[in-house]
Amino acid sequence: MDRFVWTSGLLEINETLVIQQRGVRIYDGEEKIKFDAGTLLLSTHRLIWRDQKNHECCMAILLSQIVFIEEQAAGIGKSGKIVVHLHPAPPNKEPGPFQSSKNSYIKLSFKEHGQIEFYRRLSEEMTQRRWENMPVSQSLQTNRGPQPGRIRAVGIVGIERKLEEKRKETDKNISEAFEDLSKLMIKAKEMVELSKSIANKIKDKQGDITEDETIRFKSYLLSMGIANPVTRETYGSGTQYHMQLAKQLAGILQAPLEERGGIMSLTEVYCLVNRARGMELLSPEDLVNACKMLEALKLPLRLRVFDSGVMVIELQSHKEEEMVASALETVSSKGSLTSEESAKLVGMSVLLAKERLLLAEKMGHLCRDDSVEGLRFYPNLFMTQS
Repeated sequence: MDRFVWTSGLLEINETLVIQQRGVRIYDGEEKIKFDAGTLLLSTHRLIWRDQKNHECCMAILLSQIVFIEEQAAGIGKSGKIVVHLHPAPPNKEPGPFQSSKNSYIKLSFKEHGQIEFYRRLSEEMTQRRWENMPVSQSLQTNRGPQPGRIRAVGIVGIERKLEEKRKETDKNISEAFEDLSKLMIKAKEMVELSKSIANKIKDKQGDITEDETIRFKSYLLSMGIANPVTRETYGSGTQYHMQLAKQLAGILQAPLEERGGIMSLTEVYCLVNRARGMELLSPEDLVNACKMLEALKLPLRLRVFDSGVMVIELQSHKEEEMVASALETVSSKGSLTSEESAKLVGMSVLLAKERLLLAEKMGHLCRDDSVEGLRFYPNLFMTQS
């Protein structure tokens, strides 16, 4: 902790904010200290910690002081941590919260999650070492005053040299970006061709593929699951996590909804999503909170709550009138139906079949016979034969 210095928390010229995360506690080695709830900011040059209650309490450490970092996974009752190993404090260090410390490392404990994304971004900054290519004001330098043997470029020559260094760095970044992009395009082309081939075979069903193989293909695609599920460890807790989760739900649920007539109960959605997520299981509360954001984010799905309290996910294009007309047609064709009989005919869950019948009854198209044999629905002849 003796490497930290007090700071205003403001970014310097040429310094850029990379990521920030609330609810971070700092340990001096294994020891708990008073800095237990703050916002941790990562810039291109520093790690900055600001107390969430007292914003005047703000301290920072240069990224150049970091030797290496390692990640400690969260456990039962323990939050995820990042261990930061540090160089010894320089002799002319500015004032900070501690003047000396026996530990050569600190721990950053993420009580509100988000450590995975923070660790990834910090690793990138340690690899790129952008603080060396983008010098900031003298206030961030640990060693004040002129350094012997160092020639300082001034005037037009110095400006031209800085511009040339910046141009070379830009050219290097562009070259690396296009190299990665080329590799990505090659892989993307292969995946597109593969997906088209599978989709065409399933669509045609006339070539070498049978009905059983079609079902098997779909089960394989489902068992592949989500390659990169949204988790609290990645996006932290709160609105941002639920927004990202809602977008991912819209992507994986649209096709199953279209196959099931545009509507699914939240219970079915919960089972389907958690099967696709593998080990990264989703809680019912997070699922409901994410579904509540579907319509606000203008996604093709929405959450609907029936009068009975049953919650369903349906396509935005799904119309209530069509659902009622379909229920009336099914009951009229058989004379009368129970929820279980309707579910078998339509191919949906008993819960959803009952809600369809109750909705048609509410709109006056059906009437009920509630007896010891159960609840049975009939066409409302007063509406059709008046």
